[in-house]
Amino acid sequence: AIEEDLDGGVDVTTVATVPEDAVITGDFTAREAGVVAGLRVAEAVLSIVCTEEFEVERHVEDGDRIAPGQKLLTVTTRTRDLLTGERSALNLLCRLSGIATATRAWADVLEGSRARVRDTRKTTAGLRALEKYAVRCGGGVNHRMSLSDAALVKDNHVIAAGGVAEAFKRVRAEFPELPIEVEVDTMEQVREVLDAGVDLILLDNFTPAETAEAVALVDGRAILESSGRLTLDSARAYADAGVDYLAVGALTHSSPILDIGLDFRDADASPSAGDGADA
Repeated sequence: AIEEDLDGGVDVTTVATVPEDAVITGDFTAREAGVVAGLRVAEAVLSIVCTEEFEVERHVEDGDRIAPGQKLLTVTTRTRDLLTGERSALNLLCRLSGIATATRAWADVLEGSRARVRDTRKTTAGLRALEKYAVRCGGGVNHRMSLSDAALVKDNHVIAAGGVAEAFKRVRAEFPELPIEVEVDTMEQVREVLDAGVDLILLDNFTPAETAEAVALVDGRAILESSGRLTLDSARAYADAGVDYLAVGALTHSSPILDIGLDFRDADASPSAGDGADA
């Protein structure tokens, strides 16, 4: 992020306007309510740009609910360094906190049920590990990190293999130790994969009523995950139908950022409104 922002050069505005020996204290401050994630990521960004030691005071921890105006992180360092690193730090902090906030909304709706909200591989290129961390901060569960650590047999695999059970059998034969999840879109396919010995089934675009029917049919013989047609309004109905997971790609591909800004303190230590998430 820093390399992209500097593009091999320097922060020309800051170098021209700020004395080299100037030191400043700044507060990363919430502009709206949400769940914070990425504080250590922001600190890591600043550690790269800060040419001298800097002081950091963390007021909250990742996963905490935060309120508008609440201080999250206080940093004292060279003014030039903080100005150079603030946008990269804020970009990541706002992005990850937005994901954590969205995830917490789903987790709150599912509270009291057996179901957990789970992410997908629909992540931002290069940021998957961080975005999945943010999901955990929000109370969600991670699905596979990559194509190699677990198998997910989807409709195109089924077509290529000549059938849903056949696709499962081929993966099991080739990778006997890996977890295998199989996507189905009909009750007949549920029966077919159960007979084949599948232990994790993805119910794609099932209604809550169809989901309840599938849960009754499976009767504890496999873990069930719902996908498609899921909204916050419908989430509880799917959870009450008895599934174990709700797969929500929107957690990482559509969550809005959480507005967080950096406020520089004046000489008298009173905060002065600074850069926000929209700058």
